[in-house]
Amino acid sequence: MPKKKTVIKMQTYGIYSQWDAKSKDLPKINQFTTDIPAEIDIEFGFVINVKSARGKKVFYCINHPNVHNRSGEPCAPFTGEVHITNNDWSFYLGDTIWAPIEDKCGPWRMTIELDGELIADKTFNVFSSNCNAVINERFPYQLY
Repeated sequence: MPKKKTVIKMQTYGIYSQWDAKSKDLPKINQFTTDIPAEIDIEFGFVINVKSARGKKVFYCINHPNVHNRSGEPCAPFTGEVHITNNDWSFYLGDTIWAPIEDKCGPWRMTIELDGELIADKTFNVFSSNCNAVINERFPYQLY
């Protein structure tokens, strides 16, 4: 009997309710958007559903702007892998904003791969008037 084809669907993306990583429940979508205000504890990302891929692993990456660690060093992208536990599997990939917000502004690209193939890709624009002030201090010239 031929194996069923894997079906992948991005179900929701944008701003979500607060998420408890220890809970089996996924966060609830509050607003569909890719424009994310840089507010402390705002939760954003996307939910995918994968059918017919039980036992495989997905690899995720959150490529953020120039986020720094406590020592002031730029952080590498957040990466990891998750096992698909059933044949109708939903997964939330997301993040939240924490202080200071100034280094959180900019494009956050979130991707998921399965079997070396990109299956989900969404870029979120995290913005704030405070971030623009910091950018203007660093780059006082205007772009035309």
